[in-house]
Amino acid sequence: MITGASSGFGEAMAWRFAEAGCKLVLLARRQDRLESLRDQLIFTYHVPVHTVILDVRNVAEVDLLPGQLPEEFADVDILVNNAGLALGTSSVQDNSIDDAVTMIETNVTSVIAMTKAFVHGMIERNKGHIVNISSIAATESYGGGSVYCATKHALAAFTTATRHDLVGTAIRVTSISPGAAQTEFSLVRFKGDQEKADAVYRGFDPLTAEDIADNVLYACTRPEHVQIADILVLATNQASAKGIARVKEQ
Repeated sequence: MITGASSGFGEAMAWRFAEAGCKLVLLARRQDRLESLRDQLIFTYHVPVHTVILDVRNVAEVDLLPGQLPEEFADVDILVNNAGLALGTSSVQDNSIDDAVTMIETNVTSVIAMTKAFVHGMIERNKGHIVNISSIAATESYGGGSVYCATKHALAAFTTATRHDLVGTAIRVTSISPGAAQTEFSLVRFKGDQEKADAVYRGFDPLTAEDIADNVLYACTRPEHVQIADILVLATNQASAKGIARVKEQ
């Protein structure tokens, strides 16, 4: 099961897991893109794909989700909590509370809700893997990202605590923390301003969604006794969240 599957990391993961022969449950808000992806995956890899149109911030619907899945897809053994976003680059005195609430509900609350909803089945079967897509912002805070960084720090704490809670089971818990990766992330952050979004990745080779999907598949395909706890992934010319060596334009 992959949340936020209609674009970016989620879409790339869907392709990688389909290539590996997995049944897929794909969640997103954008029905047209999600259904198009489903059709392409089935045509290309002939794997079963079930789609769910859902805003993960609706925790009441998330709670009901396990009982609403078709029998073929009900036993979710890999949960990828991928849905997440940043909104704006305001300083703390100018933070939009509406944007803050959206980030907290999407990046933190939904992960708690999704995990609670599906971990019960994993515990009963004593089998499962929870993968939380985090960020370099989970370990390094920066100006203009107070709320986003706070959500990813919270996610890091939740992920570690989840691993402690499940240590007596065969369930594995993994955090993947990308650095600068060129997806729709910055376009969302800058609320549709393509020029600002493009400037984030100008002058160096950023990570791609496919790079992160490779790391997720790697973590999920280790032997059962191996648990990849954390992966921090940076572009080659990136040393920190803001520490990026860029080639100056001529």
